[in-house]
Amino acid sequence: MDDFSDIFFSAPDAATIRRERQKARELRKTRWWQQKTAAGRCHYCGRVFAHAELTMDHLVPLARGGRSTKGNLVPACKDCNNRKKTLLPLEWRDYLERLRKNPA
Repeated sequence: MDDFSDIFFSAPDAATIRRERQKARELRKTRWWQQKTAAGRCHYCGRVFAHAELTMDHLVPLARGGRSTKGNLVPACKDCNNRKKTLLPLEWRDYLERLRKNPA
């Protein structure tokens, strides 16, 4: 990134990331997650997918200090989740805007 966000940010340690991934796995088994994915809609692109085709994405990625909480987890299609990687919501929006302006 070309900004200064990394100056003020320290990445979580491996144990913290492991713990948060375990929390996400547990949440994936809950009724709450079933309801979140019932419509089959990707949070990012809005397209509809089969329940099994949706992944759990952290709005604020674990690698950037995010947590596995209900407010930070959204259903995403595999394509969007893979393209978003560790971008924050604002960075993801900017990325999509650049794609719209300069389609490849």
